[in-house]
Amino acid sequence: MADKIKKYWQHYINGNWVDGLDGDRISIENPATATEIAEVTRAKANDIDLAVSAARACFESRELYNMRPTNRGLLMFEIARHLTEMADDIALTECLDNGKTVAGGKNEAMAAARYFTYYGGLADKLEGRMIPLGADYLDYTIPSPYGVSAQIVPWNFPLQIAARSVACALATANTVVLKSPELSPLSTFFIAEACHRAGVPAGAINILCGYGHDCGAELVSHSDIDHIVFTGSVATGQSILRAAADRVIPCIMELGGKSAGILFEDADVDQAVKSTASGIFSHAGQVCSAQSRLIIPTKMQDEVIEKLVAKANSLSIGPGIDGHDLTPVISGQQAEKIEGMCLAAAQAGAEAVAGGQRRDDMAGHFIEPTVFANVSPDMTIAREEVFGPVLTILTYDDADEAIALANGTDYGLCAGVYTRDLNTAHWAADRLSAGQVFVNEWFAGGIETPFGGTKRSGYGREKGQEALQNYVQTKNVGIRVTAGGGGRPGG
Repeated sequence: MADKIKKYWQHYINGNWVDGLDGDRISIENPATATEIAEVTRAKANDIDLAVSAARACFESRELYNMRPTNRGLLMFEIARHLTEMADDIALTECLDNGKTVAGGKNEAMAAARYFTYYGGLADKLEGRMIPLGADYLDYTIPSPYGVSAQIVPWNFPLQIAARSVACALATANTVVLKSPELSPLSTFFIAEACHRAGVPAGAINILCGYGHDCGAELVSHSDIDHIVFTGSVATGQSILRAAADRVIPCIMELGGKSAGILFEDADVDQAVKSTASGIFSHAGQVCSAQSRLIIPTKMQDEVIEKLVAKANSLSIGPGIDGHDLTPVISGQQAEKIEGMCLAAAQAGAEAVAGGQRRDDMAGHFIEPTVFANVSPDMTIAREEVFGPVLTILTYDDADEAIALANGTDYGLCAGVYTRDLNTAHWAADRLSAGQVFVNEWFAGGIETPFGGTKRSGYGREKGQEALQNYVQTKNVGIRVTAGGGGRPGG
């Protein structure tokens, strides 16, 4: 299968496919086999300069801004059409360079297309307003684009996360320089190809791949960037925010989480176990909004843990190309980090009732589906993001304690509630510190629903209509329409 994808990938800058100026390349590995499948040209400072200059020239030309918004929307529908036509190629590429199943890769392609149709439909619905100041004045507001948007996407869902920010930028007439993740960059280039085929103005979308320490750092600190969108770790987000603070430019930050689901006594336990397994074992737990903690009544722990262990042990482990339930983590380094956190948890007194180790008998980077019990809330495994298929179980004796446990980390991306009682669901949702609360189904929601965090999980919102507000700034125009003020017009 690996011979069916392109072996060498270039940058997309100013409407052209180009090599990096230094000629360096980055090797791309299949995480299921730990073997090289392709190379991508590597971007450095000079390449960033070219991409930013192209984006600036396109923005200053006003080609996107002067376009009727409904026509910008039609252009975005064309991008979606081309992404849909390439969906099978995208699916295979995502499977091989990211570790997803083919079905998961196909879902990524269709979700990316949906972002462009969703925001394409909103392109002509972002409106200003008139402010009454009396007979002598006309005052109105304009939702104005920021300019050149620097976008850095993570390796877990590169295509979908790139699509959601690129689509918002295009809908609002911003231009983009996007850095794809060096561990899994290939699918993002399909957005460039779709934009190219659709006839997006040259320079409006630029996509390149490089390492964070030079390419990413150069991009966010570039003197001609007006706006930053970042999804990734807290540490990297903090570094980007320092660069943004020096230049006083706005950012959208999605920085991960340690999200908890609370199971109440009246919940459907089987349904909660199924939902929890989906929440933590999908894509090997490499999901910023993963349900990495489950908080259960003390008196129910034996029943719930038994069912969770059975579910974890029932999952097949192997390459996504073969349709396994639990696919690889992205790299050997990531696998070592996850296994190290599991070993530290066991040393701190937590019990791995399922999994807890790396699969050294397999060629790729596989971690067993893991469930930890006997966990205290002060343990690292209960507080810090693992970003792997590792679930932590905590127990409570009353509802207020459950809420305190759920809110007791520095993160606040998502939270969940399992209950049959609507009053309990509302009560808990109101008290949980999270940008999104799921009730009886982890990952409930969709492209239409706003997504983002509280606390160290970041700020700003992606997805939904609300996201567009992060890509525009309000310009106010006040006009005195009479020369003398207050008098009637002349005859």
